[in-house]
Amino acid sequence: MNLLKLSWKYLTHKPLTTGLNVLLLALGLAIITVLLLVQDQFEKKMTQDAAGIDLVVGAKGSPLQLILSSVYHVDFPTGNIPMDEAMRLSRNRLVKQTIPLALGDNYQGYRIVGTNHDYLNLYDAAFSYGNAWNEPFEVVLGATVAEKSGMKLGETFSGSHGISQGSHDHDKHAFKVVGILEPKGNVLDRLVLTSIESVWYTHDEEGEEESEVSDEDHEEHFHHEVAKSGFPQTDEDREVTSLLIQYRSPMAAVQLPRMINSNTSMQAASPSFEISRLFELLGIGVKILEGLAYVLIVISGLGIFIALYNSLKERRYDLAVLRAIGASRFDLLILILLEGISLTFLGSILGILLGHGFLLVLASQNETGVGAGLEAWIFLPAELWIVIYALFIGLLASLIPAWSAYRTSIADQLTKK
Repeated sequence: MNLLKLSWKYLTHKPLTTGLNVLLLALGLAIITVLLLVQDQFEKKMTQDAAGIDLVVGAKGSPLQLILSSVYHVDFPTGNIPMDEAMRLSRNRLVKQTIPLALGDNYQGYRIVGTNHDYLNLYDAAFSYGNAWNEPFEVVLGATVAEKSGMKLGETFSGSHGISQGSHDHDKHAFKVVGILEPKGNVLDRLVLTSIESVWYTHDEEGEEESEVSDEDHEEHFHHEVAKSGFPQTDEDREVTSLLIQYRSPMAAVQLPRMINSNTSMQAASPSFEISRLFELLGIGVKILEGLAYVLIVISGLGIFIALYNSLKERRYDLAVLRAIGASRFDLLILILLEGISLTFLGSILGILLGHGFLLVLASQNETGVGAGLEAWIFLPAELWIVIYALFIGLLASLIPAWSAYRTSIADQLTKK
């Protein structure tokens, strides 16, 4: 007697009830799957993108906003800081390396970041095509930007004012693509990188519409002040958005942030501290969603129990017939347990697939943000525990109906019929 096939026949006899129980369980497990995937990948990406950055310095405001805008490029900058103060800080004995950033423009929603070549080295960037910028208005595209925009080496485009799409274009000068980075799975993939001078010149033209400064003048000026590492050598009253700093010694972690926040017009924020605080805040929402998921799973378990128990009342004669033709009490017990386990196994598989599918939609709808790097079809070992947990729920829900089936009396049921 094929008990598995027989249990499946009973389940498909009432497809609506079976489907509802499977779907209810799947929804709860899908929520848990999404939380596992997002938490695992989000924490890894946040840690990876902040690697090598001990401190971020920018304009006064929210420290978390400063970190999100300068390290992860998912928020608006807090403002700009004077170049002279930034250069003075870079010469501090506690500072090993300083990488300046100039933000404020975008291309199709992807941020244009003015910086130096040290920023590429910070993330061990490698080129699929071309090389780094050496002239004004030359840019390097991250792998995601190049893929989504379809831009190739030598092509040109105009940047737009602001951090997000919808602002007016800077059409005085066009950026030229000279390099495309290999995909790294980090923040570089969704950035357009260029020199700080290119960002300055773009906004110079915005504020001086009648300016007669030519591309040749800019190029000549660029060769005099460009710095492939460190700061551009300029005597003008310039500004940068923020600084990424590496400490020279552990003592800097104690002294430098306090000195900057107390004695300058700038603020200092630690990526590790602010991201830990962010995870703590997000943890409340995660716990609420987890609670909702477990409630759905418990409800689905009760639904499975009720469905099996009610079905058992209708099938007592059938079970008695099975006993009469040779099935043992243990066979009936296993038959009902198989029904509960089959329901929850289907629910767990469907729930995991729904969770991955939802993450795929989430990543595709957020192509320029931190969610763009989420991988939907990465399976975690923890997902195996989701299946085991679901099977346990099914086993638990079917214990009482299975015991009732085990105690089925052949004589009583056949005489009732």
